[in-house]
Amino acid sequence: MSIVERIQADQKSALKAGEKERLSALRLLSSELGNRRIELGRDLTDEDAIEVLMKALKQRRESEEQYAKGARPELAAREAAEAEVIRGYLPAQLSDEELNAMIDAAIAESGATTMKDMGAVMGRLMPKVKGRAEGAVVSARVKERLG
Repeated sequence: MSIVERIQADQKSALKAGEKERLSALRLLSSELGNRRIELGRDLTDEDAIEVLMKALKQRRESEEQYAKGARPELAAREAAEAEVIRGYLPAQLSDEELNAMIDAAIAESGATTMKDMGAVMGRLMPKVKGRAEGAVVSARVKERLG
């Protein structure tokens, strides 16, 4: 079953079970996936769906931070709950050790030594970790290593 099919099936079960918050998050995801399908003009592959989910996760995380800064804990909690729903459809996240090993390998492959080489490292690394690690986390770790 594809990610899109799983989301659709889970949306139906959330509706039947009366899980309003989960249903709301799944409807938003379904809408975003539908928009992406229209943009591409074809059915989504799991890789396409993962791209949409990662973007949605990033948006939820940023919104949560903004609501927390704005003293709106109820809205921050809603964004955190939606982010948790999204994470359930993403592939298993890389452990710290796995991510660090991949970063070290990318640095070695590119011959990077300074922050000026960060683009080359990220270019090699991001396709390998797509959907399994957030870009902001990867970027911060690469900066640590090169800085």
